[in-house]
Amino acid sequence: MSLDPNSPLAPLPDIGVAWPDLATSPMDPAATVAAVDANAESRYAWRIDGIDGINDALLRQRFAQLSTLDANDHQAANAAQLDRRAREDADLLNSLLRAEGYYDANVVTRVEPGAKPMVVLSATPGTLYKFKGVTIDGIAAAGDKAPGLTTAFGVKPEDPVNSDAIVAGQAKLTTQIGREGFPFAKVGDPAIVVDHATRTATLDLSVQPGGARKFGQVVALPGNRVFGADHVAEIARFSPGDLYDATKLDDLRRALIQTSLVSAVDLKPVQGATPDTVDIAVRLDRAPPHTVAGELGYGTGEGARAELSWTHRNLFPPEGALTLRGVLGTQEQLGSVVFRRNNFKARDRVLTLQASAAHTNRDAYDAKTYSLAGTLERQTNIFFQKTWTWSVGAELLASDEQDVILSTGAPRRRTFFIGALPTSLNYDGSDDLLNPTRGFRLGGRVSPEVSLQGSVFGYARTQFDGSVYQPFGDRVVLAARTRLGTIVGAPRDQVAPSRRFYAGGGASVRGYGYQSIGPRDPNNDPIGGRSLTEFSIEARVRVLGSFGIVPFLDAGNIYTSPLPKFTGLQYGTGIGVRYYSNFGPIRLDVGTPINPQPGDSRIAVYVSLGQAF
Repeated sequence: MSLDPNSPLAPLPDIGVAWPDLATSPMDPAATVAAVDANAESRYAWRIDGIDGINDALLRQRFAQLSTLDANDHQAANAAQLDRRAREDADLLNSLLRAEGYYDANVVTRVEPGAKPMVVLSATPGTLYKFKGVTIDGIAAAGDKAPGLTTAFGVKPEDPVNSDAIVAGQAKLTTQIGREGFPFAKVGDPAIVVDHATRTATLDLSVQPGGARKFGQVVALPGNRVFGADHVAEIARFSPGDLYDATKLDDLRRALIQTSLVSAVDLKPVQGATPDTVDIAVRLDRAPPHTVAGELGYGTGEGARAELSWTHRNLFPPEGALTLRGVLGTQEQLGSVVFRRNNFKARDRVLTLQASAAHTNRDAYDAKTYSLAGTLERQTNIFFQKTWTWSVGAELLASDEQDVILSTGAPRRRTFFIGALPTSLNYDGSDDLLNPTRGFRLGGRVSPEVSLQGSVFGYARTQFDGSVYQPFGDRVVLAARTRLGTIVGAPRDQVAPSRRFYAGGGASVRGYGYQSIGPRDPNNDPIGGRSLTEFSIEARVRVLGSFGIVPFLDAGNIYTSPLPKFTGLQYGTGIGVRYYSNFGPIRLDVGTPINPQPGDSRIAVYVSLGQAF
């Protein structure tokens, strides 16, 4: 029998099977992609079906980060490209589902044709596998710490076989065993055996605690070129005999980097002098020790101001810095030499010695001042904000100052020799050093002073500050503050003009010029006073991204009486703009006085870093 190759094919025999139409019903998932015109390119969309019952945002986040379809859906693609991307994402989704514990997961793809093709990943997760048994071999060697370490690992029978939970548990166990005094502990990798027949798994983890230890000494490794082991021990928050805690080594590492003198830190536990102790070996790599800094600012009543400083941060090891500082402004000029030793005998304790010469020209006075000062203080910083801070100090000043005789307005110049012992104590219960959004702060400062101007007399300057911060939703913070001050022991006219209280300005009552509030002399210049009252309230409102607006109302006054009053307050109001940068808010405030005194400007502008309070 001969066959004609050009004759049409006979129809398929009818054997009770519905033969698929290859044009519309492909045999494999990728064939659907071929149903799209192979050469045509168009924008496409995509979606995932079948995983709505899996309540894990991390799975969707990871898929979005790694998805080929998602990364390229803004570009046109042809059928072959859609096929490849769909297959890659199907493999990705399958792997992510297995990591969640869906070991029987299956993902198929299809394309729904149209002007904008829709790529669909259809997932069938299947049964969620769970742990039948969890064993931590060797944990019993930790003694009475074993139950807590087991709890720290967290993974237990009947938990899903979730890789994230296992990795997190391993990390928590490693951290906790270090906290519990085991410096040489070893935590192995988990071994997981999956049983597809029962849809369960077993987990086995090996732990070698290695014995608990106490802190011994801090010792220097060869190559340490910054400062010695004794200073590292002063910075550390642990002492010999304390139970070993690995998190305290992490804290010490951060503190050493924050000195800005260290570029790299190598801290490692080594066997101590006795079997139950562990020494901490340290090696520090040096960072560049010099810093040059500059600052520009402007305030109504204060004028323009530029500051430049040069610092060698480790000229006198350990951490003995020398700073040369200069200020040039329209109303202020200053030159100073500052010695500063950070971490002086304890963590975050700072010793400062300073010699300076300054000329200050204010409406209230003109002063040429030479001073020697020393301060020992416990400081807070943005890396470790402290609840309690304090300072004690001593000052010696010689100040040639010009003001006026109040009764006549005639100018006069007097020279004051002053000795002072300023002391402060502060409590910070806020949540952020530069941009607080909740909590409160309290602070007090007392400075007993002795003055020689014709005769010797004494007095005490005292100031109290308080502020509170209350959030309303995610975008609004209501902030308020008060300041009260008093000078007792001497009449106002005996106290040097530069040592009196003044009010007005960007850190005081906004809307008024610097130091312009309060009683005035016959020339309409402020004379300062012996007591101070200030209040401020403002709403810090985030509006667009990193920008915010701040409407504010301030009030305050200066009094010649020794005790502050609440009468005759001067009010200022206005609005500010904030730009919330990575290093803190940048502030621009524009204010106006509500009840100005004669000669007050109608507008005052203030620019600075940080909130007003």
